[in-house]
This record gives sequence, C-alpha cells and structure tokens, in this order.
Amino acid sequence: MSTEVLHNKAASRFELNIDGHTGVAEYVDQGSVWAMNHTYVPDELRGGGVAGQLVKTAFEAARSAGVKIDPQCSYVAVYFERHPEYADLHV
Repeated sequence: MSTEVLHNKAASRFELNIDGHTGVAEYVDQGSVWAMNHTYVPDELRGGGVAGQLVKTAFEAARSAGVKIDPQCSYVAVYFERHPEYADLHV
C-alpha cells in the first residue's frame, strides 16, 4: 500500500492510490494560479484523511512552484479555513 501522493502534471491533478482505489485533487493551471476545482475520495478511502493529504501536498507543490490557489472546490476552501499557515497561497 502506497501513501505517497503523486503529482500527475499531464492530468493536472494530485493522486493517491491505496489498495486499487484512487483519490484525486484536480486543478486547472492558469499560469500563476491553480484553480482547484475538484477533490474526490472513493467510499473505500473516506474517513482516513486522504482528501487532506491530497490538498496539503497540492498546497506544498504550489508553494514550491510559486503559484497561488483559487479554491473552487468546497473542500479546498474549508482546508484554507482550517490551515491558516497556507493563507499566503490564497488568491
């Protein structure tokens, strides 16, 4: 079982595959902004912190890339509220 989040740049998403089930955090690359528009975790992985792990990894990657996050997904918006340490990434 892998718990490493992968950045699939070709598909503009972050992926976490566990036991054949894949959770994703998708974005639209707008140059200096990533519009994060969808987070999905299959039923089999819910309640285990997968969505948080995906979004945290996306935020860290955005910070490294020097881009901001436009939280178009409700989960991403809530993550910003709960994690003020990432406020500098919010557009």
